[in-house]
Amino acid sequence: MRPDAVLVQAVIAGALSFAHLHDLAAAAGQDGWKAWAYPISVDLLLVASWRRLRSDGPSRLAWSWFLIALVASLGANVATAGLLDLHQVPAWLRILVAAWPALALMGGTLLAHSPTAENRMPDPPAPAATETAPQIPEPVASGPAQEPELAEVPAAEETPALPAADPTPSVPAALVDHARKVADDHQARTGSPIDTDTLRARLGVPAQLADAIAAQLA
Repeated sequence: MRPDAVLVQAVIAGALSFAHLHDLAAAAGQDGWKAWAYPISVDLLLVASWRRLRSDGPSRLAWSWFLIALVASLGANVATAGLLDLHQVPAWLRILVAAWPALALMGGTLLAHSPTAENRMPDPPAPAATETAPQIPEPVASGPAQEPELAEVPAAEETPALPAADPTPSVPAALVDHARKVADDHQARTGSPIDTDTLRARLGVPAQLADAIAAQLA
């Protein structure tokens, strides 16, 4: 292994960030091994989200947890630079430090178990259009042309003639009597014999039946 300036710089920056996170966690009441576990949790979440961005491409999930881990790391670096009294840590900061394990566990689980671009089910391929082979016409045998045979058309069967309908419908006697009463009443009121249209309207019968009744009343 040969020394690399970028690698040395990364080791120094990681060690400083690790120490700042440890100091902040210890000041917030997380003593002993718990204070050393906080920097590992923050850095691992930062690395996991960045690796997800590099392998799977930009996504809302990976960017969200990358920014959360970055804010936690930068916040610890800024807080331990003399802007915060580590002997009197505010209550809200103690709450954030105490809630970080659950938050980091949820972020790591989502990054590890959410489907990636490689694990997503591919879309079913579109059915390929079937190409129909061109139909080759069958060769016609050479020779004298034959006239097509005409099919014999069967002679049309003669339909029996229907009996002629009776032009004058039969009128029941009761209807004639009723029509006679209507005609007499009309003549008594108006002084003139009833016409066919009035008789048809009074009786409510078709025109042909009204003509037949008027013929019998005449």
